[in-house]
Amino acid sequence: MKAMILAAGKGTRVRPITYTIPKPMIPILQKPVMEFLLELLRQHGFDQIMVNVSHLAEEIESYFRDGQRFGVQIGYSFEGRIMDGTLVGEAVGSAGGMRRIQDFSPFFDDTFVVLCGDALIDLDLSAAVKWHKEKGSIATIIMKSVPQEEVSSYGVVVTDEDGRIQAFQEKPSVEEALSTNINTGIYIFEPEVLKYIPSGVEFDIGSDLFPKLVEMDAPFYAIPMDFEWVDIGKVPDYWRAIRGVLLGEIKNVQIPGHEVAPGIYTGLNVAVNWDKVDITGPVYIGAMTKIEDGAKIVGPAMIGPNCWICSGATVENSVIFEWSRLGPGVRLVDKLVFGRYCVDKAGATIDVQEAALDWLITDARQDPPNQDPLERQAIAELLETNAT
Repeated sequence: MKAMILAAGKGTRVRPITYTIPKPMIPILQKPVMEFLLELLRQHGFDQIMVNVSHLAEEIESYFRDGQRFGVQIGYSFEGRIMDGTLVGEAVGSAGGMRRIQDFSPFFDDTFVVLCGDALIDLDLSAAVKWHKEKGSIATIIMKSVPQEEVSSYGVVVTDEDGRIQAFQEKPSVEEALSTNINTGIYIFEPEVLKYIPSGVEFDIGSDLFPKLVEMDAPFYAIPMDFEWVDIGKVPDYWRAIRGVLLGEIKNVQIPGHEVAPGIYTGLNVAVNWDKVDITGPVYIGAMTKIEDGAKIVGPAMIGPNCWICSGATVENSVIFEWSRLGPGVRLVDKLVFGRYCVDKAGATIDVQEAALDWLITDARQDPPNQDPLERQAIAELLETNAT
């Protein structure tokens, strides 16, 4: 059975992470989110998978290659061109990506599934496909019901009693929402649907193809299903996803490593004197990370591999990517650290290098920056949580 994973977007709302990591490669406790999707597809018999790529395409291709080690076959459709020896992405839209693959050679010859490459899901795909076929639908949206107060964050799908789609509302106000069922970006299609997608132009599934199907009164349905769906659309979503895994709220993701104490997991060869640090789980500490004496870590928190947490530093309810060094006495609460960037849980970003604060947070592979202790203390007290 055939499927497609949408992986060509730039992920602008997940910056700064997506400056160097494409959204499908964003790690959930060291495992790319797209790998979970491949496991789900394989579990339900979808073993021929096309992936459209554009932004940082080589990162995705070099990790997953032909899919052999994941038990599937993978092909890639690159959207872009080479300029001055550099790959430049030029995405053609989610529907345009489907059409591009079909124009190259007719790949979609039977019922197929399309998934966004940036969500954790545990959907019963087999049951969804069965329902789709029983309806005689050419396109089916998998919906999820959300609390009324959350509808303004999503695209709302309005159906009749039979599940036939009547209309869409993009992020309506709570008062205007005609439904609490939202579009999860999980679709089931028949090859016939490709006839309604023009070739060679940018064309989106949600904003272009679906309204056309409604206007045509095509057999176009949606089904609400109860399943785990963690959409990593923005940095705060990612922060909440990691927190959910550590707290055991996301059941289909296991915490890696070895549990050295209740709620405390580590990768290989972590350097820490357990009786000289204060660590409260749930916490994950990646391989080859050094935690100096006197450091404090309060979960839920993730510290990636090859990090260095200096003496007196505090990490609380935070996510720290690999190769990060937190200076002595730094207090990191409700933050995400990615390279030279520090992001709060609302998404506000500080470039610590540009702000000349790299003595607070720097790359663990660099020599520790020199800073006069009294001057450092004065700056830290002045900036307080704005800098940390």
